[in-house]
Amino acid sequence: MQRSFSMLAVLAVLPLCGATKVIVTVVEQKTGAPVTGLKALDFTVSDDKVERKVESAEYTRGMADIMLLVDTSLVGPVVQPVAAKLIGELQEKEQMALVSFHSSADLIQDFTSSREALLRALGNVKYGNSPRMLDALYAAIDGGFQSSNFRRVILLLTTGLEGPSRMSERQVIRLARQSGVSIYPVFMGGYGKSLFESLARQTAGAPFSLREMEREHVDDPSARIFEVIRNHYSLSVAGNLGLGEKFKITVKYPRKTFVSALPLE
Repeated sequence: MQRSFSMLAVLAVLPLCGATKVIVTVVEQKTGAPVTGLKALDFTVSDDKVERKVESAEYTRGMADIMLLVDTSLVGPVVQPVAAKLIGELQEKEQMALVSFHSSADLIQDFTSSREALLRALGNVKYGNSPRMLDALYAAIDGGFQSSNFRRVILLLTTGLEGPSRMSERQVIRLARQSGVSIYPVFMGGYGKSLFESLARQTAGAPFSLREMEREHVDDPSARIFEVIRNHYSLSVAGNLGLGEKFKITVKYPRKTFVSALPLE
């Protein structure tokens, strides 16, 4: 069974030459478990209906610099225990920053490897604001990873509610791709599932519905989320794939999957 997705063109098409590195995340749709063992022949990449050769596909495990965006809306306190568990997954050499989002994005704790400092900062978060998730994402991505050493990741922890953001979904995705940032929404519910999937799909992230993970009896959602963050495929694709080009990736796998990608300049 093949699962595919399309990227919308927002920039001019670049000439075909050289090769492009593409970060690809593949997870099982129901459980969010990472799909391992895929080879180059299991991926098909096309640009404007012209197939591009996948020269290599390497399954990579690595650390990440993570910015945890925490919903501080009126119903935001329900995600605080989840945030604490995500902080607990941080490894020794990894760094995490804590940002609260409402009508803006406020840095509560700068990048640190200290779980204790992050948990203290989380305890000081004030709730009861109107969430503007897209505005907060844009602000966090814009210059937020200047000193990062590892893969750039945003963990978007949200109740699923979105207010009247000034920034559009397209603007956020474009900035994330220009900045090499992957977005991983972790959501309780709400009406934003399609938005969360779009944000993840076009930045090599993955969406995680905590309710669906509970229904699938995932024992430790936080560990599963970090397992996916730390594992991805690195593809070498013939030709230049511009950040805004339209392209499609299909994956050969027997079960339903969620596939996302981020071409790197």
